[in-house]
Order: sequence, then structure tokens, then C-alpha cells
Amino acid sequence: MALIKKVNGKSPEWEGDCFIAENATIVGDVKMGSRCTVWFNAIIRGDVHEIRIGNQTNIQDGVVIHCTYQKAGTYIGSNVSIAHKAIVHGCTVHDNVLIGMGAIIMDHAVIHEGSVIAAGAVVLAGTVVEPNSIYAGIPAKKVKETGDFMKSEIQRIAGNYPMYADWYET
Repeated sequence: MALIKKVNGKSPEWEGDCFIAENATIVGDVKMGSRCTVWFNAIIRGDVHEIRIGNQTNIQDGVVIHCTYQKAGTYIGSNVSIAHKAIVHGCTVHDNVLIGMGAIIMDHAVIHEGSVIAAGAVVLAGTVVEPNSIYAGIPAKKVKETGDFMKSEIQRIAGNYPMYADWYET
């Protein structure tokens, strides 16, 4: 059973069709839509501010989602894939985004729809990532536009994670 904790009177909430791995941690003011998946060792810590997550978003192994006390909640849209060991902190991630393995998104950054944050990239505080763009590096900079293939990959990956969750026996 996942570690689910109420903090300051606020309990995490999610739709019944979400998959939550047994060793995931979800605490405090967290709300998730339908068909989300939270994988092994992921941590979603809504203890100091709110975290809102849309539908069919996957939070892969070892991801940390947090916020900044009284300053920055975390808002994640639908059809978002947050790959292994990424850190998403006090920022806004719009719909149809792919955040690569080990990427870091800092406070008040905004990741617009259809974008990709490359593996290992660091999106500095306050950065605004253009829609339909690929950002890479430290600090992350735009390297190119997401073409039709990458846009379809973002959709494919987000759609696959609920299917993967169905493979696990309850």
C-alpha cells in the first residue's frame, strides 16, 4: 500500500482508475484526475502548497513533485509524462508535455503545451518554455520545434502508461 498522508487537514485525492505503486508517497493537498499513474518510489509532496495534476498523466519511478511554501504551487496538465527521477518543483506544466529522465523544473517555470524537456535538462526558475518546443541543456535552452512525430510520441507515451498499469495484478 502506498504511503498516503493527510497534512494540515488536507488529504490527497484522485480518481478510482488511477494506479498508485505500493511504495509511492502522496501527501497533503494533492488532487489528480483520472487514468493517472504514480510509479515506484515517486513522491508527490503537497505539504507546503497545492499540487494539481490533470488526466492521464504518468509520474514515473523516483520522480519528486513538490512546491514552495506560500509562494509556488505545482500545476501539471493532462497527458503529461514525467520520466524517471525528474524533479518538478513549484511550476506549471501544461497539457501534452514530456519531461525527460532526470530533468529539473524549478519554481515559477512554465512549460507550454506540446513541449519536451530533454533528459537531464535544468529549467531555471521563471523560465517560460515556448509551446511545441524542445529544450535541452543546463540551463535549458530551446534547441528546436517539436515536429508531428514528437507530438505523436508525447500522446503515445502518455497513453501507454495506463496500459502498463493494467499489467500489474492487484
